[in-house]
Amino acid sequence: MFIPEVHLGRMRLDCTAPMPLVEHSKLPTFARLREQGHLVLSLEQALRQDIRELHIGFLNMMPDGALEATERQFIRLVGGCNRIAQVFVYPFSLPGLPREQRALDYIHRYYSRFDELKAQGLDALIITGANVENPVLEEEPFWTPLIDVISWAQGNVASVLCSCLATHAVLKHFHGIKRKPLPDKRWGVYSHRISQPNHPLLREINTRFDAPHSRHNDISRADLEEAGVIVLAEGPDGGVHIAVSPDQACVVYLQGHPEYDVNSLLKEYKREVSRFAAGERDVPPSFPEHYFSPEASRLAEDFVEGVVLARSAGRPTNVFPEELIEPELDNTWGDTAKAIVNNWLGMVYQLTNLDRKMQFKPNVDARDPLGLVRRTPRMVTSTKEDML
Repeated sequence: MFIPEVHLGRMRLDCTAPMPLVEHSKLPTFARLREQGHLVLSLEQALRQDIRELHIGFLNMMPDGALEATERQFIRLVGGCNRIAQVFVYPFSLPGLPREQRALDYIHRYYSRFDELKAQGLDALIITGANVENPVLEEEPFWTPLIDVISWAQGNVASVLCSCLATHAVLKHFHGIKRKPLPDKRWGVYSHRISQPNHPLLREINTRFDAPHSRHNDISRADLEEAGVIVLAEGPDGGVHIAVSPDQACVVYLQGHPEYDVNSLLKEYKREVSRFAAGERDVPPSFPEHYFSPEASRLAEDFVEGVVLARSAGRPTNVFPEELIEPELDNTWGDTAKAIVNNWLGMVYQLTNLDRKMQFKPNVDARDPLGLVRRTPRMVTSTKEDML
């Protein structure tokens, strides 16, 4: 895919106007976001403005069914932030991920190639989660290409934002931390408390906030702190949600899914309860925790009871009442998610070189980009009781 070589002025401005996305390719997500009211500039409009640009790589490893939704969710988060800059987002993917032809065609048509992005340079990188089949991550066919990306990013971008499985993979690669299987899937919307309120990523963030989680594995605070990784936010039920690398800037780790739409967990539940209805699983899935309203729970329970009765009578099951349940759901995490991503982009804006082929500005110490390591040799951490 052709990536335009763009040289825009990079004035250092700071105000509360939206950070516009730039439609530098035919990626359908740009048009969809514009239709939803988001500020998306055409390339022609962007070229006429004398405003600094940020170039963000977006490694999308999600399976085919979630590929475009995840792309839209993260790009929307980036575009919804409040610092003046033009944001160029470059989706790309990896070999070794199982794909059907439709998804391969979509990636070929709209996504960049990693070798192109390496040649042109990036200011920052976002890496999504992925579906895995092997309990050992190193045995996944995408492991080697993923490590190639991570290794390049380590010396070439100001910061990497990792989500879910990407967090587990990068922590395994850099620190040797092995994720641990959970007794039951952790999914739902969980409350978290920030433990480092003075960190730039948490500026103006509520001290308590919600975030969705959906995973079978976990990395604990104890394992992270033993490796020198700094925990920024966690909860008694959801576990660690946000952490940063020992240098406090170059890698941001998320175990949750701040990018989720209000109905993302509903669609996951629908997929699993539909498998139960089709006889592909023996028991119905549990409800996502702290997510369904009482009415949504009643509708879902009625559907499950109907499936049991229909199966015993040899009748077809009813249609899952997704359209009735969705209006009963609340998004209690979106504002905080935007604020965190806004702070991350602000941090990248502060650190990255005007030449996107360079990792940092000349005066930035790569071992301590924000000056926090030497300033705070001992970070204060919250106890379990503080979170309750």
